[in-house]
Amino acid sequence: MVCRPRAKEVLPNLSEGGDIILGGIFSAHLDVKHDVPSFAIKPNDIQCESFDMTKYRLMQTMIFAIEEINRSKTLLPNITLGYEIYDDCSTSAIALKAALALVNGKQERIEYPECKGSSNVAAIIGCDISTSSIAAATTIGQFRIPMVSYFSTCSCLSDKQEYPTFFRTIPSDKYQSKLLAELVKTFGWNWIGTIRSNTDYGNFGMRTFIEEAQKHGICIAYSESFYRTDPTEKIRKIVHVMKEATTNVVIGFLHGGDMRVLIKEILRQNITGIQWIGSEGWVTEDIFSPEERGRFLIGAIGPSTRRTEIDGLRDYLVKIHPSRFPDSIFVKKFWETVFSCTLTNGNRTMTGSSASNVQPCTGNEHLDGLENAYLPAIMDGSSYHVYKAVYAVAHALDDMLSCEEGNGPFMNNTCAHILSFEPWQLLHYLQSVNFTAKNGEIVHFDASGDPVATYELVNLQMNLEGSIEIVNIGYYESSAPEGQELVLNIGDIIWSSRGKQIPRALCSEPCAPGTRKVSRKGQPTCCFDCAECADGEISNVTDSTDCVKCPLEYWSNQQKDRCIPKKIEFLSFQEVLGCVLVALALLGVCLALGAAAVFFHFRGTPIVRANNSELSFLLLFALTLCFLCSLTFIGKPTGWSCMLRRTAFGIVFVLCISCILGKTILVVIAFKATLPNNNMMNWFGPMQQRLGVFSLTFLQGLICTIWLIVSPPHPMKNMTYYRNIIILECDMGSLKAFYFVSSYIGTLSTVCFLLAFLARKLPDNFNDAKYITFSMLIFCAVWITFIPAYVSSPGKYTVAVEVFAIWASSFGLLICIFAPKCYLILLKPENNTKKNMMGKGSSL
Repeated sequence: MVCRPRAKEVLPNLSEGGDIILGGIFSAHLDVKHDVPSFAIKPNDIQCESFDMTKYRLMQTMIFAIEEINRSKTLLPNITLGYEIYDDCSTSAIALKAALALVNGKQERIEYPECKGSSNVAAIIGCDISTSSIAAATTIGQFRIPMVSYFSTCSCLSDKQEYPTFFRTIPSDKYQSKLLAELVKTFGWNWIGTIRSNTDYGNFGMRTFIEEAQKHGICIAYSESFYRTDPTEKIRKIVHVMKEATTNVVIGFLHGGDMRVLIKEILRQNITGIQWIGSEGWVTEDIFSPEERGRFLIGAIGPSTRRTEIDGLRDYLVKIHPSRFPDSIFVKKFWETVFSCTLTNGNRTMTGSSASNVQPCTGNEHLDGLENAYLPAIMDGSSYHVYKAVYAVAHALDDMLSCEEGNGPFMNNTCAHILSFEPWQLLHYLQSVNFTAKNGEIVHFDASGDPVATYELVNLQMNLEGSIEIVNIGYYESSAPEGQELVLNIGDIIWSSRGKQIPRALCSEPCAPGTRKVSRKGQPTCCFDCAECADGEISNVTDSTDCVKCPLEYWSNQQKDRCIPKKIEFLSFQEVLGCVLVALALLGVCLALGAAAVFFHFRGTPIVRANNSELSFLLLFALTLCFLCSLTFIGKPTGWSCMLRRTAFGIVFVLCISCILGKTILVVIAFKATLPNNNMMNWFGPMQQRLGVFSLTFLQGLICTIWLIVSPPHPMKNMTYYRNIIILECDMGSLKAFYFVSSYIGTLSTVCFLLAFLARKLPDNFNDAKYITFSMLIFCAVWITFIPAYVSSPGKYTVAVEVFAIWASSFGLLICIFAPKCYLILLKPENNTKKNMMGKGSSL
């Protein structure tokens, strides 16, 4: 049986024979010319366009590494490596065709059962674009052929279930996305725009970035995607979105070719001031014109794989010449692109008008001293990744070559033969490869086929000569301890504004301490308003989402960022109001004592004797105690002062009212005694008066004693009247006891008032009942008006009202009862006679 393969499409390639062949897939061109198929004639061969000198350098790096290994006496001795390299033109469809071509080989006629033979190559180095690697790895993975990529970074390729034979020497985008999110957080930004390539590289990378950004509280102002072949109108709309956005910081997760298309539209619309944070796919790519870089990319920041010079590579690259490779289409394209000339005769690659307008190449051109993407001043990390990929496969083959029969890893401890192994056997060694590169780096793959993630952080800056240079501003090491992976020198950064001031990218300014964030309806969490904390609440951090209530005895300060002890309020001796009340109370004491002194001095005069001097002195004593009692209401409340002020007030006022009641009864009885056969005075003599006063006062004292035993008054902190002030006051304890005490005083006062009122018109020059009526009227009026004033007065003024009521009522009693008598005694001594008292002289 004979297998005849279908006629193959001609793909641009490079090849060199050897004992073991390594495949390679590179993107020497950035685009491909697409013909619309007619399905009537045979399709034309693939036409690749836009020669990429950077990727061509990578292709030559693979050849350089293979030749270096073949010269080595320690690595794969007596084994020659060959290569077969294809150009996928940055297109996944062509990459898949190239991968199948590498797997199937070049034979046109295959004898059965050779149709089931092994792969033509041991392993494939490539691809560079993630989408191409996905397409190729999905297919050749079924054949268990190892594939080591040097530039495909999509995190999706770490899935060993989907891509079991895929390895790479460049870090996964999972780490790059984390790094970009960490950068945005470090710069204090939370409002950014994102633009990505509409490929697996851009979509997976941006998805991981957004997930990481959201963990840091970063919001996305807009998120756009495109591919370089999209209609121009779509690119214009994206640039318009960037222009109208409220943020100038843009994360660009883009391929170099896509970024070049975007920059051209930005140049057309002349949008400046954008602060780019880019992925390694374009930040260090030399694909932009000097004008584009100078106007729109100054200040761009992004990760770059570690730049490493490979010994001997530059000298090898310089020696490339068409005369050495007369049949290589790549060398011809390269030469014409570098020197802007056209090769003549059979070496010509330019055709048509483009060739007629270009000078022919002389052959004397030299690459020495050239500085461009092919020979940069400082070699970037891309060549080193290709170099490592080739050496990783070579070390895996060397480990296979070193296998000792009987100690092998395969069935029955066998080894694979180096010249007839199956690709899956190479996979075993590639998974465990571990070697030290010439620069000291340890190269190995983790369980996902990924290397340790290491990045340099670079910043595009303009030097003194006016050209753009890539400046190292830090590095990222995924294997470092948590929190120490990123090392950044912010002071070395030049931003898009050409200065060193970090640009601001915030949807809302941070809420200062003392305020809280209030979300805006329908907008991301980064967009908010700041609302001042309510009284009694604070926030002591920036961007607080909630205000915290102060503890019970604390209140917020004016700035609402700290809890301070509440102001404590009570009627103090030191304040003006307290001093006034004390002075009035002492004045009352002095007046009462003065009246007592007058009465004592003139105790033998008729007016003193007629008013029952014993009750008068007891009443003056009680009034003195009333004035002094008011002092217990001033000052900081304590347990003793609270008990004393209530009980003393109750007992002293009952004593006072009892004396007045006694005097009133005495006056009434005295006038009634003037009637014939009336012996009422015998029933209300001095002993009965003393007993009556004592009994009435004793009853009040008994009530107060029970009050103190059952539930005495006690100091308390009133925090309900004022929210920011603690009022120190005395709690009543038992309200029933308080009502009993107050009702008792009120009852005696009412009885006294009624008796005096009834006796106010008894005939005499000096009718004491009339003055008692006035005094009790004032007394009752004061305490009746006291109730609403007491209830409505705030804080310490409640106590002041009570003190005022005490000494006002006391002054009323003192003045109304004793002032007329003292007036007669001191100023009208001629009226202080018994005859006048009996109504036989001149009246008052």
